[in-house]
Amino acid sequence: MDRRRNMTRKTYLAIDMGASGGRHLAGQFDGNTLTLKELYRFENGPTDLAGTLYWNLPSLWSHVQAGLNAAGAAIGDEIVSIGVDTWGVDFALLGRGDTLLGNPVCYRDARTDGMMEKAFEIVPKSEVFRQSGLQFMQFNTLYQLLAMKQAHSPLLDVAESFLMMPDLFHWLLSGVKSNEFTNATTTQFFDPVQNDWAKPMLERFGLPTSLFQAVSLPGTVLGPLRSALVETTGIKSAKIVLPGSHDTASAVMSVPTASQTGQTDWAYISLGTWALMGIESSKPVVNDTVSELNFTNEGGVGGTMRILKNICGMWLFQECRRTWNQQGHKGKTGLPLDWEDLNWMVQVAKPLVSFINPDVREFLEPTDMPKAIADFCRKTGQPIPESEGAILRCVLDSIALKFRHVLGMCEKIGGRHIETIHIVGGGTKNLQLCQAAADACGCRVVAGPIEATAIGNLMMQAVADGAVANIEEARQVIRASFEVAEYLPTTQHTAEWNDAYERFLDVLQ
Repeated sequence: MDRRRNMTRKTYLAIDMGASGGRHLAGQFDGNTLTLKELYRFENGPTDLAGTLYWNLPSLWSHVQAGLNAAGAAIGDEIVSIGVDTWGVDFALLGRGDTLLGNPVCYRDARTDGMMEKAFEIVPKSEVFRQSGLQFMQFNTLYQLLAMKQAHSPLLDVAESFLMMPDLFHWLLSGVKSNEFTNATTTQFFDPVQNDWAKPMLERFGLPTSLFQAVSLPGTVLGPLRSALVETTGIKSAKIVLPGSHDTASAVMSVPTASQTGQTDWAYISLGTWALMGIESSKPVVNDTVSELNFTNEGGVGGTMRILKNICGMWLFQECRRTWNQQGHKGKTGLPLDWEDLNWMVQVAKPLVSFINPDVREFLEPTDMPKAIADFCRKTGQPIPESEGAILRCVLDSIALKFRHVLGMCEKIGGRHIETIHIVGGGTKNLQLCQAAADACGCRVVAGPIEATAIGNLMMQAVADGAVANIEEARQVIRASFEVAEYLPTTQHTAEWNDAYERFLDVLQ
């Protein structure tokens, strides 16, 4: 890194959007380290309109513009480039003249209920996997499009362009339509082996194939900011650059490993609303083992693939907190429950009593998450957690044990023993869960950085700019820039966790 020590400071802007909120973070890079500056933050969430869950696109775009205004006022002339990352699977359609055809529908909407089974009547499940390499989840883009076709949606008849959520915002920022690689791989109709849309399969489903753009890789420069936005924001010379636009792709880029890119001797967990756990590979892995374990091949940065599995993550905690606050529960300060209250409740609760399978349908969108958890324990013949702390401890232990279950699958797919798990993202603030992960998995856990997705977004922009040479060098910068915490298994509790894991496997049945 000596060659970059005297470079002029460069500033990049990440617009990082998740299902519950977003933020604009500037990354200032001096050639050795990256420093972050939060400029704007906003909330997000789906809205129920006549029984359908939509994303409020006008509100989101207003927030994006407000964040750009804040960035322009603070550091406008310094911004080299801007990139957007969001969650996967969801999309928008544009019609003639690039007319937006309605608000995007949220992946948690019930329109995909039963749609996988209908899909497999047309194309066998094994063939869908062979052409996509993706794990089967009912909200994947393929089943959303099939739901529209089954409902005879007029939007499919008039649509001319398909843009996934980050593609949509990149188009709004630059005027250029593209389908970025890492997000395209979440659709279940991108063929990672052929490295192109699985158009023969789409045709068998009767879905239009003319909607899709040529796939663009992370690091692609789309062009300058729209002139109207230059005038309103004062950001004069910034380019729009594609990061790993799927938030997990950017998060995995931020893993501070010193291993060579694409090695399978470590595992990652991107811990937020979802916990995405897997290994990084230099090529797709589409075989019977991956299919049987229901893992997925999703695109990564720098020519890598993310071989991973979705696990329900902080969503379970978020929904418990939301439900209790709606019911008027108060924390230690007499105010509505905050995250510190939840951490204290977990700390005083007895561990390893009852478990849930975090990934069953009952927990996808319940109206009362604590009740759904209690009902699951009752149905499976376990002690029913009655206090808030007992419910939260049940959630924490279950997620940690699910990590152990998936870790074994990662080792089977990668063919190597894994001694280190890197946990990145906002969920690393839950210190008890990080320690429980180490205890349950019996291995070293390295937690951090917290702002993983934005950091990966920013460093991909730095790679595109030539400020760093490649992904390995970007990770070297990240190791030099951000502190991490290390958790080791508590050996005196090993037998208890081993016994708990056997009981947890019964629950998974």
